[in-house]
Amino acid sequence: MAIIIKPIVTEKMNKIGEKFNRVGFQVVPSANKLEIKHAVETLYNVTVVDVNTSNVKGKAKSRYTKSGVINGRSSAYKRAVVTLKDGDSIDFYSNT
Repeated sequence: MAIIIKPIVTEKMNKIGEKFNRVGFQVVPSANKLEIKHAVETLYNVTVVDVNTSNVKGKAKSRYTKSGVINGRSSAYKRAVVTLKDGDSIDFYSNT
């Protein structure tokens, strides 16, 4: 079973990445920090210094349509912010 679901690529994570050499990932909720560290190191061939995790709650969403108001929620997920060793980097935008 894969630990990492997808990288988090937002403006906020890009600023944190440039300033502190950190990368964010959406991970499986049952994953612990050691499993996340090992998965990132093997998948991207980098050295991980630190892993911070947090559980992100789903937000309530509503929209107005012709048939009335539709209410729902976005999914909750677990986020891992991984600090990389100086000199290491992960490029999500390359095509190779």
